[in-house]
Amino acid sequence: MSQEFRHCPECGDDRLFEQHHADPGSCPDSPDGYCPEWACAGCGAALLEGFVLYRAAPGQVGAVASRVA
Repeated sequence: MSQEFRHCPECGDDRLFEQHHADPGSCPDSPDGYCPEWACAGCGAALLEGFVLYRAAPGQVGAVASRVA
């Protein structure tokens, strides 16, 4: 298991994060062997590393206001 300190958005501070699929090929979601999933050891908040996020253009996001979680 890999570990490193990162900023946790839930805790609001730098915390220890763990990567449970650190061995190459052990992550079921990543065929290339690199697992982007990290979890805060304090609160369990999840981070995905290595993704570039873009804002969705108007019209691409459906009627979110009518959905209830």
